[in-house]
Amino acid sequence: MAVRVVFLGKLADLANAAELELEAPLDWAGLLDHLHGALGEAVAAEKVKLALNGAVLADKTQLSAADGDEIALLPPVSGG
Repeated sequence: MAVRVVFLGKLADLANAAELELEAPLDWAGLLDHLHGALGEAVAAEKVKLALNGAVLADKTQLSAADGDEIALLPPVSGG
């Protein structure tokens, strides 16, 4: 049973990977337990958004992911 976590933008750089699989079920605290150092700090930041199966959560602390779900971590967009 697994949840796929996808890192986008600078978060992929901090994770040294585009994605990883974590054991399901997974909540916000469980996700943060797996993300250490600068990556964990960046994901916990208010400006980073979280999408569960393509739908952005208004409150990422309400995350509840089950087997087969996909979590995408979306860093703030910088323009140019």
